[in-house]
Formats: sequence, structure tokens, C-alpha cells
Amino acid sequence: MYKKYLWVTLLPILFLAFSLGCGQPSGQVEQGRVIAADKAKKTITLIRDVKHELGNPVYDQLPPLTFELPKNPAEMGPEPKAGKLMEVDPKAKEIVIFDDASQNFKRIKYNPIDEKEGVGLRNPLVAGKTFPVVDRAKKTVTVYDKRKRLITTFALPEEFFTKPDNTFGFGDEVRIYAKLPGKALRLMNISETDIFKK
Repeated sequence: MYKKYLWVTLLPILFLAFSLGCGQPSGQVEQGRVIAADKAKKTITLIRDVKHELGNPVYDQLPPLTFELPKNPAEMGPEPKAGKLMEVDPKAKEIVIFDDASQNFKRIKYNPIDEKEGVGLRNPLVAGKTFPVVDRAKKTVTVYDKRKRLITTFALPEEFFTKPDNTFGFGDEVRIYAKLPGKALRLMNISETDIFKK
């Protein structure tokens, strides 16, 4: 357990050190959750984490930032997936999404159907499955929060089911190194990078 947390602690430092190189001018590192990805323009838009608390990021910094993807694909790793879901709050029975129309966050009350805690990635409930699961007939959504190890199924008013599925999905968490504003030189997809893989 200690070894795992040590790696997570050192990851931002190692990423920055790798990014700087020998004798190169320093740049800036941003971390955020991807809310939009434009394959034609090769850009992503993210909500930044400014809390920088290990294992507990808070994605609530506006306005969103847009970056061009690295020119060299080898500097990017897995392509980030976009999603508008920022948070699931089981205590308040609310989800927080990024709303494109208002360019702001929107809190939506939900009716809980099922909730399970302590659900790891190998659990049959999530292993090999893609989230969110949007059931428009039953007006329910099932989401999985990998960080909280929480799987939740909830009902929403019918009006929300006109929105695309990724409204209720978590976008990938990424870390970006850039020297010029809006131009990523390196991108690490934190959600899809297994630093413990042999």
C-alpha cells in the first residue's frame, strides 16, 4: 500500500522532470478532467484541478481550458475520453455536470435506485463494462466512480434524457505540459495509464 501511494505522490514530480529535460526552459503543468474532445481540430477542453490534493482532486475551476494535442503522438499516450460529469454526491443525492449552454456547472437532484461502495475494477459489476449506462426506457443512469470505488444507479426527470450519454460520464483525467498557452507538448492520460503494469 505504501509503495502504491509513493508512486502516486511522485508521479507529478516525475512527469514535470521528464517534461523539462536538460537545460530547457521550464513550462507549465496543468491537470484536469476532459469535458470535450475535437478530433478534427485535435484539441481537448478540460476543467482544471486547482486544489492539488493527493488522491482528492476537485474539478471546479472555470473557465475551461482548451489545448491542442501534442504534435508527436508518442508524447500523448492513450487518447482522452470526454465526459460532462464532474461529481456524484450520494449524500446530497445530486450529480454535478458541466453545462455547455451556460458554460457553468449544474447541480441535478436524482432519485437513488441502487448504490454499492467498495467496488474495485475487477468486480463483475464493472469489469469489462463501459459507463455510463443510460437506460432511456427506464429513465435511469448507472455511473461508476473509479476513484471512490462507487457504482450508483439513479433516476432522473425525463427532460435530461434528450442529452447525449457522455453528459453522465466522467471524462478522463489528464496531466498536460505546455510552454505556450493552449499548446500541449506532452499529455499523460492519468485515467488510462497503469504505472504499475509490468
